[in-house]
Amino acid sequence: MKPWRERARRMIETQIRPRGIRDTRILAALERVDRTEFVPEDLAPLADADGPLPIGEGQTVSQPYMVALMTELLALPERTRVLEIGTGSGYQAAILAEMGMEVVSVERIGSLARAARERLARLGYRVSVVHGDGRLGVPEMAPYGAVLVTAGAPRVERAWTDQLSEGGRLVVPLVIQPGLERLLVRLKTPAGFQDSWSEYCRFVPLLPGTGNDSYEHDGPPPGSRFSK
Repeated sequence: MKPWRERARRMIETQIRPRGIRDTRILAALERVDRTEFVPEDLAPLADADGPLPIGEGQTVSQPYMVALMTELLALPERTRVLEIGTGSGYQAAILAEMGMEVVSVERIGSLARAARERLARLGYRVSVVHGDGRLGVPEMAPYGAVLVTAGAPRVERAWTDQLSEGGRLVVPLVIQPGLERLLVRLKTPAGFQDSWSEYCRFVPLLPGTGNDSYEHDGPPPGSRFSK
């Protein structure tokens, strides 16, 4: 199997650039973050495939292009604090941290939250991983300059927009019919919200609650820097 950096460059040149992703920070992060670390070992040869991959517990790591697109839609200023809803294996959080963002990520499944927290720490990413109900956000660490939802949501939760800073963007795969979502980009302005739409997509559904009754987080305290 070819070294990851070589595979990543090919992934970028065949899957990402041709689809219009131009933010050089995103392209550089995609090259530097080893995606094989975020998929099961038996799927490592497919880590750069043009599609999502299962990570256990009925969840997936998103297609590389979808990770790049949703990140670009956030239009992130430097050092933005980003709230991610749906940690999964931690790949999206790693991309954001590699870009120099402050990342708070919520995962409802306890085993995935623990594994992602350990994985990200081992790889040197100071991401705050929260085990909790993503519909609630993480109010104690708000406000956020951007909110990114990585599961199909039936509606935009009030907590997400309440915790979003003025001038920030929410990107969410919003369910428009059973089995189909479309990326909604919601900009928070002094006069209210401005909505625009991007691509159609399919994600695992956003589910309520958590895998147990605990609600915990581990990582740097509010106000600290979380980047690698």
